[in-house]
Amino acid sequence: MFVGESGVRRTVQRACELMQRDPNEDARAQGGVDLATVQKYINFWFSTSLDLFGGEISSNAADYFASGLKGRAKEERYTDHLALSGSYEIELFEAGAEQRKPVPLRNAMNEVVRDAYVEDCQRGVDRWNRVIREAGIQIELRLPHRRFHRSMGMYAGHHFDPEGRPVSDVEFNRRRFEWLPSDDDRAYIKYLMQPVLEQGKMANWIAAPETGINGRPVNFEYIRRA
Repeated sequence: MFVGESGVRRTVQRACELMQRDPNEDARAQGGVDLATVQKYINFWFSTSLDLFGGEISSNAADYFASGLKGRAKEERYTDHLALSGSYEIELFEAGAEQRKPVPLRNAMNEVVRDAYVEDCQRGVDRWNRVIREAGIQIELRLPHRRFHRSMGMYAGHHFDPEGRPVSDVEFNRRRFEWLPSDDDRAYIKYLMQPVLEQGKMANWIAAPETGINGRPVNFEYIRRA
């Protein structure tokens, strides 16, 4: 996760540099990835990743935890390593309404580990926003609400905007590409993905790392091409 966070941070840093260079603050016009497109990809990958944890209430999660196939991050923090007692309060969406409800801990294990993942993701976004603030740009990247763009669990089959507000199918489809990458966005990103082979040089859309691998300088000859 650190590798991805670092790569996006460098992309965000370069976007800010290109915005400062452009009279219209348009990073795309300078051959970079604009922050609006970065936000769309955050919306897509974060929501898609949340689905990987499974349903909010799950007997399978309880069985997997009991079998040692599913575990919590930093288990040493917990006193009850069997999770046979206790409950976990989760947000439910039932009959079109939101409510919070305690669920037996093992059955809520998907949500326990999903919550930890959300916290990790938020720390990454906070770092990216620090880069933007230091550049003097008044834009803030955000994680979408966990209800947004879900195809697994209680939110599957429903539509929400990135703030978690319910929207109709028509409204979601009308605004889909305000929130998620379009075919044009994907084509543009693919167009940018060209190899840069000159020693010490970076593609125009990404900033150089602060240091090289193992403390080497960025322009170190890491690879010698025949």
